Amino acid sequence: MTRRIDRLSEDDRVLWNLVARTAKPLKGKSAIDSPDIGPGIADDTKPPPRVQAMASAAAAKAKTQHVSHALDEPTLEKLSKGRLPIEGRVDLHGLSQDEAYSLLFSFLHRAHAGGIRYVLVITGKGSSSGGDGILRRAVPAWLSTPAFRPLVSSHDHAARNHGGSGALYVRLRRART
Repeated sequence: MTRRIDRLSEDDRVLWNLVARTAKPLKGKSAIDSPDIGPGIADDTKPPPRVQAMASAAAAKAKTQHVSHALDEPTLEKLSKGRLPIEGRVDLHGLSQDEAYSLLFSFLHRAHAGGIRYVLVITGKGSSSGGDGILRRAVPAWLSTPAFRPLVSSHDHAARNHGGSGALYVRLRRART
């Protein structure tokens, strides 16, 4: 039996590379880096409309799959009432964005490695300096970025007794064994 070798058209290769980047590897398998879109396509040329539409649909689906979710109501209630322990806390008050990002990432990485499930991230409200709380706005966005996805399962605003809108409950993913 002979094997038929089909060559992909340039449009199909572009589309395949865009879709392949959104695929998640199977459990226990490592991700394979896909090559760039291709040497035959110049940076100033745009892919055909069919490819653009399919790529944007794939990108939209990928975004919705990777956004961390809010904590469920029973868990949020247990955390706020103290029936579920908060096993770690990090306070980002008075830090610049770069310092806060580094501290938050290293803290969550260590907590995840230690098997901790729930932590409290204190950002502060940020209204004392006349600002609108840059860390209060930035930290939830950071938790949804690709760097934090392997660590963070979900997050939500803390109860008033834990800091209210100036703090976040963060549920970490289970560490793989």
